[in-house]
Amino acid sequence: MSLRNDLIQGLTGPEGYFPVQVENVLGFDVPVLTNRRKSLRDLVEGCRAHGDREFLVLGDRRISHDQFVDLVAAEAVALSADHGVAKGDCVGILAANSPDWVIAYFALVSSGAIVALYNGWWTPDEIVHATELTTPKLILGDEKRLARVPESVSAPLIDIDAERERLQRDAGAHQLPTVELAEDDPVSIFFTSGTTGRAKGATASHRGLVGFVEIQMLNGAVRMMQAAAEAEAAGQPPPPPSGGPPIVMMTSPLFHVSGLSGSTLINMVAGGTLIFRTGRFDPAAGLRLVERERITVWSLIGSMGPRVLDEAAKGLTDTSSLTNVGFGGAPVSPDLAQRVRDVLPTAAANVGIGYGSSETVGVVASHGGADMVARPEAAGWVLPTMQVQIRDDAGTVLPDGKNGRIWVKSAYTMLGYWNDDKATAEAVDEDFWLDTGDVGRLEDQVLTIDSRARDMILHNGENVYPIEVEYRIEDHPDVSEVAVYGLDDELTGQVVAASVVPTPGAALSADGLRTWAAKSLAPYKVPTSWDIRSERLPRNAAGKVVKDALSGQRAFTALED
Repeated sequence: MSLRNDLIQGLTGPEGYFPVQVENVLGFDVPVLTNRRKSLRDLVEGCRAHGDREFLVLGDRRISHDQFVDLVAAEAVALSADHGVAKGDCVGILAANSPDWVIAYFALVSSGAIVALYNGWWTPDEIVHATELTTPKLILGDEKRLARVPESVSAPLIDIDAERERLQRDAGAHQLPTVELAEDDPVSIFFTSGTTGRAKGATASHRGLVGFVEIQMLNGAVRMMQAAAEAEAAGQPPPPPSGGPPIVMMTSPLFHVSGLSGSTLINMVAGGTLIFRTGRFDPAAGLRLVERERITVWSLIGSMGPRVLDEAAKGLTDTSSLTNVGFGGAPVSPDLAQRVRDVLPTAAANVGIGYGSSETVGVVASHGGADMVARPEAAGWVLPTMQVQIRDDAGTVLPDGKNGRIWVKSAYTMLGYWNDDKATAEAVDEDFWLDTGDVGRLEDQVLTIDSRARDMILHNGENVYPIEVEYRIEDHPDVSEVAVYGLDDELTGQVVAASVVPTPGAALSADGLRTWAAKSLAPYKVPTSWDIRSERLPRNAAGKVVKDALSGQRAFTALED
């Protein structure tokens, strides 16, 4: 702890490489980096420093950092000239991960637009809800996903694949927009379900997303210096240098903070390369891509981890380029983390995890390497400039080692839920502390997550809130009671399960309920385990369903997704 603290104080002090000072942000005094970029457009402009190094790769299409800036500038001009996109307009993106998704996003935010990041797995009902919430001026997408947009949606639809030539015309002939951008202007809406059962729009600012990157860079410097100091103290050689800018397997969805910020923004600054893939995930194909492109960084989302390790253990592909493996979207057991170290030894020193959310915007805590081996159950060290409190239900701050609700305060926290003042007030208190809804404890600034409040299910990299699924199933005319919960699963982290009590005399089947749920829920939210019961659901004295009794009372075999 003292070594880490000393390193942070040195790096963030007045003479350090990352000096920190307290500034007023949105009426609250919070620590921020003194020398910082002020907008996402600054990150785009910074790509010029990486010149002809490849940035976006999909098959034979290979776009350098320089070319990326030219394409962003051209598309910004086209969106303004052809569609009137201007500062403050909301525009939706509904598309699979691709270079054109990235170009469209940065063209919009460089113009001062606010991008609503639509989940690519949404059903028509979910798309309608997000559209009604955000009233976008346009929706940019791909053919497959735009086909799901109902006719009732009035916003014009633009296919970014079919319209690529028009949108990116005259690349190289334009400069980036010059409209004034403030650090606390809204820039992105990340959709997250909540206790109301419908998606809410966590609204991030330029400051929040840029801060995500810069605090990660600071934390990376701390980890590198800590590893070198610990090696020296043990009489061992220092860790080898990274070997150049990262080459990243792009697996996290771009509509998540992890995909947009954790992969894209960070590698714009680092001069990295993002390797995209198409179609359903196949571990063998993924490993062949690692071998062919010499990928160095791979975040194993949801069920990818066990599947990739099973395939890699066969020794059919060269994985020696991998030097950094992370996790996301599902709880990571110590056994799984150790298996990565065993099967992918070149990445063993950099196996890591992080903790954050759409609402925190920035990563709150993270660790990896030797720290993760020593405390495999923890989420990691609280990062510089992030403040964390553990509170009881009455709001009292608890001492170290005590479990309670995790509250976070930083300059990067969401501005609020889009068009939902009530939900914002419930999540953020009068002093700008955010209730994450998670339960955990602090011990010497190491955060451990104990459980998810509100029973959130983590399935294959996606958050599923049971109440949203319960609402849909309860709409079935033959359903009397329903409880939705998660069951542990080696491949996906958790699967969605439902216990259902039919109305008297009704006959329900798992197939029928699955079809009913799938009509208005994205596939990852539809339960794959159905417990159709003759007895009532177990409840406590307060009338609340005891979901632990349901999830623990029977054996379970996961169904194939």
